[in-house]
Formats: sequence, C-alpha cells, structure tokens
Amino acid sequence: MNRRDALRTSTALGAVGALGATAGTAPAAASGRAGTGPLRVQVVMFDGVEELDFAAPYEVFAAAGYFTDRPVEVRYTAVAGSGSVTGAYGTRIRGIGPWEPDEADVLVVPGGGYRRPGKPGVATEIARGTLPRALARAVRPGLTIAALCTGVILCAAAGLTRGRPCTTHRGARADLERRGGILKDARVVDDGDLVTAGGVTSGLELALWLTRRELGADPATKLEAMLEYEARGTVWTPGPLRR
Repeated sequence: MNRRDALRTSTALGAVGALGATAGTAPAAASGRAGTGPLRVQVVMFDGVEELDFAAPYEVFAAAGYFTDRPVEVRYTAVAGSGSVTGAYGTRIRGIGPWEPDEADVLVVPGGGYRRPGKPGVATEIARGTLPRALARAVRPGLTIAALCTGVILCAAAGLTRGRPCTTHRGARADLERRGGILKDARVVDDGDLVTAGGVTSGLELALWLTRRELGADPATKLEAMLEYEARGTVWTPGPLRR
C-alpha cells in the first residue's frame, strides 16, 4: 500500500468512526439499487481536459469503494487508446486505458478547452469529430453517461442531449440550448441514463449523487464526511424519487 492509499484508508476509517461506526470495523454494506457486481466507472480523457473536471469525480468514485461492500472500479479511458494526455493547465496524465464503454456502467465526460478553438480541448474535439462519434456509439442499455461542465457540450455534439433535460457550465448554456438541450437551472440534472452537471466544482455533486443513486445513501454521506464537503443544491429529476 502506498502512502496515498494509506492516508485515504485512514481518512475513510476516521470518517466512519465520526459517523458512529465502531473503530476498526468495516463500513456497513450499502443498500444501492444495483446488484452485487462491481460498479465500473470510466472517465473520458482528451488533451485539454480540465484538471478538476476529471480529478474530482475520479476521487469520489475511487473513495466510494471504502464505504460499500460492492466493488468499485474506476479508470481513465480515451478514444486514442492507452497512453497519456495533457490537461488544460499542463498536467500530464499517464496510464490511460483503452476505449471500452461496453465495459462500463458509468461513463464520465469532463470538459475543458471550450473557449480555446484551435487549441486542445472540447472545441477541438468537436471539430475533429472522433470523440463525439464515439460517445454516440457508446449509448446502450445499462450505461449511464454522466457529463459535467463543457463535457456536456461534447455530448450535445454527439446528439445525446437533444430534447432532454440537462445543464452545463453557465458560460455554455446558450450553446447547449442551441444544440437542442432542455436547460434546467440545477447543479445536477438526472434524466436516467443521462446525468449532467454544471461547471468545474459541480463534478463533486455529480459523483456524490451517482454514488447515492447506485450505492445508497450511507456511502454518499460518509464520503461527504471524508471529503469535508457537503453536496450543494437540489438534484433535478423528472419525477419523485423511488427506491
């Protein structure tokens, strides 16, 4: 176990203790709606991706595994295949896996580079067309596409938001509506197999909400304690929540 894993484990156990669990015992099993198989999360990567857009959901989903008996598998993926990408602020991310959305339960699409045409990011990916086409082909029963910030515009370019409730970064809302999305003024909009979130820090809400939806409320509240972050705002859904 490396130092980061040791720190995260210690923090996770501390959060459980703070919430009333007996010190040294494993967290209680979640009561999520899914089965016993692993929750498989893939985070889509591309050159120019916003660092917090991909790092925040990755951290939340990876840490969720400490608070549920259901395995949680999280990895980075890219249409270009294994290798590395460079983030919006120059961060080099290595160890990216192949494009395998058929092996995912949740596909997270971050944003970045929306207002930098000609430079790496969302605008360039839309102009190139490869990633939007791959996202369009990825749609299938059992897969939730979860996009945040201007990653929602990538999904819009793929035709995934047309006629559907959704949201994005405030600076891209007009574009989302022009592309046929039904804009909702919420940090997170859950329309079943399409879940979208607002700008940058909204990735925390997106991942916490999906943790609650897929794994249960207990893991989500314990994650909030561990992260020292409380999810903001009401999640928009098309009707009353039923479990």
